Amino acid sequence: MAKETIPQQVGADKRLSRPTASKPPDDRILQLVEQVKKHGYVIIQDAFAAETVAQAKAEVARLTATPEAAGPAGKKGRNAFEGHKTQRLYALANKSRVFDAFALHEDVLALNDHFLDSGYLINSFQSINIMPGEAAQTLHYDHGYVTIERPYKPIGTGVMVALDDYTAVNGATVIVPDSHLWDSARVPSVKETIPVVMPAGSIIYFLSTLWHGGGANTSNASRLALTVQYCQPWIRPMENLILAVEWEKLDEMPETLVGMLGYKVGSPFIGFVDGGSPRAAVAKLLEKWKGKSGKGKVEAKL
Repeated sequence: MAKETIPQQVGADKRLSRPTASKPPDDRILQLVEQVKKHGYVIIQDAFAAETVAQAKAEVARLTATPEAAGPAGKKGRNAFEGHKTQRLYALANKSRVFDAFALHEDVLALNDHFLDSGYLINSFQSINIMPGEAAQTLHYDHGYVTIERPYKPIGTGVMVALDDYTAVNGATVIVPDSHLWDSARVPSVKETIPVVMPAGSIIYFLSTLWHGGGANTSNASRLALTVQYCQPWIRPMENLILAVEWEKLDEMPETLVGMLGYKVGSPFIGFVDGGSPRAAVAKLLEKWKGKSGKGKVEAKL
């Protein structure tokens, strides 16, 4: 009897490599790929039906009205980058199955199959509601914290899904076309941006090195969107120590070691949990579970 290989023993997919799609991409997908290669982004019009969009909007409204579900930025952002007049719901995958479809659009997955290795991960999944009077967000690219000289092979992609019509005045995302090809020294000016104008239900797909930002909302209505970011499957530790080390043991360990396991948020906001500290999130879960088991309250260092 043949011995199991390491991937079989740990339940892994095939060795991480360039993806092998189950079927060759059709001409339409190839055109989308070429657009992304050239300009760093592509717009997919009317990707989701009006009914699907309406369900998502209703779910965002329900969660926003519930303090625990809304999280720390559900009513307004805590800093200029989050947006002082912007509402954000983090960790959507934990909050409702209504949102699942927005991370799994077949065109997005086909594009990811080209730009990312097989087994790619979700890097962030949140809603962003830009309210009237919000200022323009600082221009940035999503992997601005990566200390690699640009340009480099894509290590991440992202989508913005419009749940409201994107207009030039209601806070639509602004982008700098072709900026994914720039080197590290070049920084865009506002004059180089263009607004992403598209109807509700549409998607803009972009590489994580494309400069962009939330636009100013000078209208009298809010602008709601979902965003999903994806990253290469190898952007994570070899051992999943967040799960391998029992949470009850964390208080016995040196804080420096706890941080190295993944419980310390990296600058500027890498590794947060629902917009907050992963250590606090674990303490909250332990307290909830201990309460259910009748073993009393758990005290945890945060």
